[in-house]
Amino acid sequence: MKISSEEVLKGLDKLIPNPRCELEYNKDYELLIATVLSAQTTDKRVNMVTKELFKYDLKALANLDLKVIENIIKPIGTYTRKAVYVQEIAKRLLKEQNGIIPNNREYLESLPGVGRKVANVVLSNLFDYPAIAVDTHVNRVSKRLGLANDNANVLEVEKQLMQQFPKNKWSRLHHQLVLFGRYYCKSKNPQCRVCPFINKCQADAKKI
Repeated sequence: MKISSEEVLKGLDKLIPNPRCELEYNKDYELLIATVLSAQTTDKRVNMVTKELFKYDLKALANLDLKVIENIIKPIGTYTRKAVYVQEIAKRLLKEQNGIIPNNREYLESLPGVGRKVANVVLSNLFDYPAIAVDTHVNRVSKRLGLANDNANVLEVEKQLMQQFPKNKWSRLHHQLVLFGRYYCKSKNPQCRVCPFINKCQADAKKI
């Protein structure tokens, strides 16, 4: 039997009552940069490098020697490309937005390294915009619970989730699914014994 949206919300509220973004930031642009850096790595590792990176303000990042940025973010991988993203984002925000993050999806997605997922994270956290950012955790959990088709791409997963859950729950649900996937419904060795959805899980235990 397919799990209902009500069951999902109730179970997640019980398991993760206070969901929040685990990327550490103090300024709006820091969240944007941290989210860009988080691609193909963990929030924990990003937080380690941004402690040093964010000692530089936006103007300093725009003018810093690229090698300095590379050396700081080297532990997160693909650092040469991401260093260019960081500097270009800093330059464009200063030139085009006076250093302010706009509540504008089209503009955000025009920035290097920023796709729909990153834009959703930024809009949701900074402007309380209803959005579901589909990362690897949300994608995995949604398919295991039968909330999305197994062959759906990330945009299709996002749309399928949006169709099933109330709009005013999207941002909270996003954070809950991320944390549920990160700490419970993990890719390897999922914590099935404490999962509130175990009886409705669509995953083949032999495959996980």
